[in-house]
Amino acid sequence: MTQHPETGLGAPTLEQARRQIARYGLTADPQAVLVAARLMAAGARIGQAGEVHFGRFGLSTGRYRLLADLEDHGGEKSPSQLAASLGVSRATVTGLVDGLEREGLVARRPSTEDGRGNVVILTARGADKLRDLAPEHFARMQALVGGLSAEERATFLGLLARVVAGIDALTDG
Repeated sequence: MTQHPETGLGAPTLEQARRQIARYGLTADPQAVLVAARLMAAGARIGQAGEVHFGRFGLSTGRYRLLADLEDHGGEKSPSQLAASLGVSRATVTGLVDGLEREGLVARRPSTEDGRGNVVILTARGADKLRDLAPEHFARMQALVGGLSAEERATFLGLLARVVAGIDALTDG
């Protein structure tokens, strides 16, 4: 695939999508395929940029999301609750918590509700980390979509929700 001049993404042009579909004798809508391909390419680039962004603060995207999720929920959650809210496996949460705990940003303690289980808590150091990175983080997030008007952002959020609802088309058996 070539770099598309309008988007800067390594995704096909409409004509390339048409040719690829025709090559296999399919009846897929070339524009739909093009939108999906460009969205996937954009997602990959944003994911890479996010890692660079959070790397400035000594974090990964996953570690930041876990810290922010804890902060948003009173500073305490079980590993299974974290896995569910972050959309990752318990094993992934364990790895993230292990690293954050080594850095003193979170801690584990026995659950008061279930003495057999643990909860993850946001430490003062973790809360300070979030507070310290907030000004630059939110300024950069705003700049990411700075080329869109408020109305365009609202429309985009609605469209994005509809696209996300279709993700199962890629993952279902």
